[in-house]
Amino acid sequence: MKKIGVIGTGNMGTILIEAWLEAKILNPADLVITNRTLSKALALKEKHPDIKVAESAAEIAQEAEFIFLCVKPLQIDSLLTDIKHHINRKHLVVSITSPLSVAQLESAVKAPCARFIPSITNRVGSGVSLLSFGEGCSKEAKSALHELASAISAPVVIENDITRVASDIVSCGPAFFSYLAQAFIDGACQTTKIDKETATTLTENMLIGLGELLGKGIYTLPALQEKVCVKGGITGEGIKVLEAETGEMFHHLFQATHEKFAEDLHEVEKQFGHPY
Repeated sequence: MKKIGVIGTGNMGTILIEAWLEAKILNPADLVITNRTLSKALALKEKHPDIKVAESAAEIAQEAEFIFLCVKPLQIDSLLTDIKHHINRKHLVVSITSPLSVAQLESAVKAPCARFIPSITNRVGSGVSLLSFGEGCSKEAKSALHELASAISAPVVIENDITRVASDIVSCGPAFFSYLAQAFIDGACQTTKIDKETATTLTENMLIGLGELLGKGIYTLPALQEKVCVKGGITGEGIKVLEAETGEMFHHLFQATHEKFAEDLHEVEKQFGHPY
């Protein structure tokens, strides 16, 4: 495996690093990392002593072949200013942020570029990651990035025009459905005599079982509803409430995320120009 550089060891940068190490697709010595607050990177080195901590992003560019930019979208422009003189065609520059397209990234550096949008579920080698490749990516680079993604997820290659909705489902989805699960628990506790600890345990294990049913292909979502929802039974009455009260909720959810995304795109375009 190539030398992997990670710039930014916040939530997602750390998730990628620890997932790769646990999957054994990388050894600690394969990694060179840094962070604006260096103590965060040093904390990872304490757990994995063979990881190298670089003092600057430029040092990462000098040492690593694959460079993962795990920072906020509006921080990338200044970051690239710091490292672009150290980047060449032998590198692969990978962003993990959705507002910045691969084409925009390629316009800023003289190197092949890609995008790898992870999910928190990748931390346990599950869920999906989203990949997009620039025109300059070689077959070898695509294959190597796909291998990294496959070790911790089911990678899906997407076009730029569905980036936001795909990211809503893959990356934001765990937070959205966690919120719904918590509301489900709260509703049970507020309406019946069940205590929160018991309701939480039951709900969490129900969700784990649901995931395994889907993961093993035993049922599809519609088939699962049909199996559980006996005509005229209790589940059916609950489904009626969901049909009546969820209404336009998810339409509004995707509208809200896309409106915020449009704001982010506007700010990124000020730095990088049009995304295509």
